[in-house]
Amino acid sequence: MSVHGAARPITVPDLRRMKGTPQVWLTAYTTPIAQRLDEHCDALLVGDSLGMVLYGLPSTLSVSLDTMIAHGAAVVRGAKHACIVVDLPFGSYQQSPRQAFASAARVLAETGAAAVKLEGGREMAETIAFLTSRGIPVCGHVGLMPQSVNVAGGFRATGRTQDEAAKVSADAQAVADAGAFAVVLEGTLEPVAAAITRQVAIPTIGIGASAECDGQVLVVDDVLGMFNDFQPRFVKRYAALGDEISKAAAAYAADVRARRFPEERHVFRKTAR
Repeated sequence: MSVHGAARPITVPDLRRMKGTPQVWLTAYTTPIAQRLDEHCDALLVGDSLGMVLYGLPSTLSVSLDTMIAHGAAVVRGAKHACIVVDLPFGSYQQSPRQAFASAARVLAETGAAAVKLEGGREMAETIAFLTSRGIPVCGHVGLMPQSVNVAGGFRATGRTQDEAAKVSADAQAVADAGAFAVVLEGTLEPVAAAITRQVAIPTIGIGASAECDGQVLVVDDVLGMFNDFQPRFVKRYAALGDEISKAAAAYAADVRARRFPEERHVFRKTAR
């Protein structure tokens, strides 16, 4: 099913029904970027990756719920077509299902987003079921989970052993059985991701998990080439805006220092009466 071209926004039920149809997801953190991405995407994910991308943090762990809400509301203001999903940040949902509900309810009420995303498989199934049974749409996230980077010992692909593959598969199934409408598979070996996609009844959204998934999501700043120092293996750059920004800043600086800017057309003059 595709709802592109329709006047109404894409909804969570639309995304769930798109199982088997390639879904386009990108992260968005601000209103202007959301406006540019909106017509091309099925969903915009306000990821806690904003901690690293926008704020220069070493991981996502210190991102607050208030920060996620502020950026979620900004993205909602810029989108009229795509379904908006907002990450629940570390520490805002792991304590109990009730804590998760309070956090998720704030996100939906204060941003106008359609759904939340949380990390975790079997250990979060009870929480996902608690939320979905109370009207909170949930997207799951299994495989490589950035909020568990300290436990995992770093960012590394999963599914390399039979035990890892079995764990990711069981986690994805648990998330689906608990009522999630979709599940992000991150950093998961292609054969494992393909098997999970065939196994679960909900769409799988891959990031570093191959084209076998039902959809793809990437960090928009990676897609736009904002960073030159690091490029994950699974990222394809479609632009080099970081270089263009540097060139623009250099040209502006040169004009200011040479007094070529502002020009006459940029200056306000007193008008004659």
